[in-house]
Order: sequence, then C-alpha cells, then structure tokens
Amino acid sequence: MDLISVLRLSLDVGLCVLIWMVQLTVYPAFAHFRKEDLVRWHKKYTLGITLVVAPLMIGQLCLVTYQIFDMITMYTIISAILVFALWLITFTMFVPLHKELENIRFRESVPVKLVKRNWLRTALWTALAILTITHYTIT
Repeated sequence: MDLISVLRLSLDVGLCVLIWMVQLTVYPAFAHFRKEDLVRWHKKYTLGITLVVAPLMIGQLCLVTYQIFDMITMYTIISAILVFALWLITFTMFVPLHKELENIRFRESVPVKLVKRNWLRTALWTALAILTITHYTIT
C-alpha cells in the first residue's frame, strides 16, 4: 500500500471514530450543563476539537482532491461527493449551531438539534470509512 492509500485510510477511519465519539459522548453531554457553564465550556471545547478536526478534514479534502485528479474511478467519485457533502453540511448546518451556543441566550433546543442532526454526518463519515476500507482491502 502506498503512502497516499495509508494516509487516506487513516484519515477516513480516524474521522469516523471521532464523529462516533462526538455523537455518542460529547453532544449528549451538552444537555447536562447549565447554560452559563455550557457557554464557558463550549468555547474551550470548540478550540480543542478544531485543533484536532481541522487538520484531519483539510488532509482528507486534499487527498480526495488529489485522487480525483490523479485517477477518476467510482471510488474517487463517490468519496469526493461524500467529503464535499460533509464540508457543506459542517459549515452550513453545524458551525451556525456551535456559534449559537457561544451566546448565553441560545435556545434550549440547540444541543438537541446537534445530536439529532449529527446523525447525518455520522452516517456519511461511516459510509466513507467503510467505502475506503473496502476499496483498499479488495484492490
């Protein structure tokens, strides 16, 4: 397996594991904070999670872009669609919800929305990880 394949497999599986941790542990924990405490803790959380997630997502985007230009296959097309969809969903749906949590006047429904809506990203990153694992173990 070449370096690009190892990196791609590592990033796709790593982001899949990370989103499951967020979905099952981090977002549900938001419901256990008082508003003031959640606003204060959320600022620390978003900084920390951004330092972990941003390089992984940027790396994944760079690799999928490289692969789509290097060789167009069904795998590269489907994985590019999934990665671009994840970026779109993250920045149009989740960044605004997280921004809302930075304000003490956020609506009580925001943490619940994060959990419910994040199932979409969880499903997409899981599908991408399965696709990548399948692709690299069959070829």
